[in-house]
Amino acid sequence: MTAAKPRLSAHPWLIASSLALLILISVGFFAGAAVAQDEAATPQANTTQTTAPAGLTVTIGYLTEAIPEPAPLSLVEIVAKDKGLAGAKVALADNQTTGKFLKQTYELKEKTVDAGGDLKAGLDDLTGQGAKLIVADLTADRLLQLADLPEAKDLVIFNIRAEDDGLRLKNCRANIFNVAPSRAMKADALAQYLAVKRWMRWVLVSGSNDADKAFADAMRHSAKKFGAKIVEERSYEFKAGSRRSDTGEQQIRKQMADLTQRLPDYDVLVVADESEVFGEYLPYRTWDPRPVVGTQGLVPTAWHRSQEQWGGMQMQRRFEAATHRWMLERDYSAWVAVRAIGEAATRTGKADPADIRSYLVSDAFTLGAFKGQGVTFRKWNQQLRQPIVLASPLMLVSVSPQEGFLHQRTPLDTLGYDEPESACHLNK
Repeated sequence: MTAAKPRLSAHPWLIASSLALLILISVGFFAGAAVAQDEAATPQANTTQTTAPAGLTVTIGYLTEAIPEPAPLSLVEIVAKDKGLAGAKVALADNQTTGKFLKQTYELKEKTVDAGGDLKAGLDDLTGQGAKLIVADLTADRLLQLADLPEAKDLVIFNIRAEDDGLRLKNCRANIFNVAPSRAMKADALAQYLAVKRWMRWVLVSGSNDADKAFADAMRHSAKKFGAKIVEERSYEFKAGSRRSDTGEQQIRKQMADLTQRLPDYDVLVVADESEVFGEYLPYRTWDPRPVVGTQGLVPTAWHRSQEQWGGMQMQRRFEAATHRWMLERDYSAWVAVRAIGEAATRTGKADPADIRSYLVSDAFTLGAFKGQGVTFRKWNQQLRQPIVLASPLMLVSVSPQEGFLHQRTPLDTLGYDEPESACHLNK
């Protein structure tokens, strides 16, 4: 037999040493090659280096007036000292997220004037810092004063507060975009829901302040528009000190019962109390067991903290994380205004007011605003088309326009005054 050849056994230390030597040689080779490549490329890179084009800076101004707001009626209400401004800041952060990919930077300049103070000086302060796109947190009369300044002629002003129907019917301005819904839009949103429920017999109770009367007028118009009947009207007279009463729950209950007794048969009590004097006391205290709707009870609003559909939960969480409170209606309107600017700047690549304005009234503009459909501006009065939320204090109840209410352009135009009803004819 042929003897088997002895097999060489590999020692572990020999294998490890060989592998280490091989790795060392390979690393040295590739490192040397990389260094040689960098040295060869560096002079060429220096000769071909160009300066990146400067990015676009979009400067937005936020102008408001130091008007004291009434203290909340209830201890469970939040006291928001940055109402509106907080929404603008959250939207600015949203714009920055998109803008950084497009070399766009967004800035927000803030200015508060004293109550009844010099709006021109406030505007000059903002424009001096480069702000030509202005978010205006002002009442209707002050908004018009601002828009009519010669210095504001070529600016774009976003109204996030004033709901007066006159701003959409006859006192339109080419430099004002109304982001806040009008009273007529809110009243129509509520009236559509009441029509769907077949609650067509209304009692209207209104306060004595101008804002209360204006909302009552809007509800009368909506009743006529949608075929409801106001079977009786009553008013609550404001008395100094009546907003907060120390006389106890029993007297409040008696006052509300007296206000609502001996009424004809009705389906729903419509309250017009924008001043928040008495409306919150009406639910569950009426003489007859009837639902309360309007400025209190079931409320039409641009935004509500219970809104969680269509990505609303994500919006709510981001806002709460940034501000440590829930989003209010004026916050939402400010958010929409700043986001509309961001959308226009993103699509056009420009920040000039004329370019922003042209894009906002074009058919190309639409903005996702957590309402289930994009929002746009009406050309004839530059009012933002948007669904209106109907909500109780804690829950979303419905969203208008209601199903079945149609319009030749969009169902959103069933809310508020339509083009033939308005004396405004912008963008013709």
